[in-house]
Amino acid sequence: MTRRRRPARLAAVILTAAAAVTLSACGDGSDSASNENDKVSGADIANEPSASPSESEPAEAHRPKIELPTDVTYRFEWGKSGDPAEDAVLQDAEQRIRAVDMAIAQQDPLHEAYRYYSEGEAAAGSQKYIQEFVDHKARTTGMTRFYREIVHVKNDGTASLAYCEDQSKAFNKFLDTGKADVTSVTKDSYVMYAGTLRKNSKGVWVTERLASERGSSKCQP
Repeated sequence: MTRRRRPARLAAVILTAAAAVTLSACGDGSDSASNENDKVSGADIANEPSASPSESEPAEAHRPKIELPTDVTYRFEWGKSGDPAEDAVLQDAEQRIRAVDMAIAQQDPLHEAYRYYSEGEAAAGSQKYIQEFVDHKARTTGMTRFYREIVHVKNDGTASLAYCEDQSKAFNKFLDTGKADVTSVTKDSYVMYAGTLRKNSKGVWVTERLASERGSSKCQP
């Protein structure tokens, strides 16, 4: 698990992005722990008209409760667009991120929470990612920042989302020792993600595909 911050392994195992979201290739997105490349091409999101929300979101009562260790924190710099549909996409994407970290903390690769917010390739990739932490008896710790989001909702009930992640203050924490593997900040501490989502019958925006590019120039400070 050398240099495996929270999203580092995620970058290696979570599938390919759909053509709806493209990020211009900028640098090597390889994960040093796996020697796999996760290049995502493009940064253009089609200029299709955004969908106007036609129905209200269902009650939140049935959504899984997200409970994380106190040393796992986030800074989401995603602004409100003023479009309820776009804001709902961002909210559910945020919950998926938190749910994956909760599954890691609870050492449960099949945790219902992340599967509530993801399906298909994205869910399978998350399961493999969480299993890596379970195998190494580790979890995440520290603060992760999310910024420079681009969201686009289409009239067919799908959406594309691209965003950056700053992992410079997020690390692995080994359960046996309680110690964090603090690593130096490099250009690879910054990752760009591109994903596709679909609004399901419950009114939840589930992530279906997700790809990443580690060290992207578009995410550097």
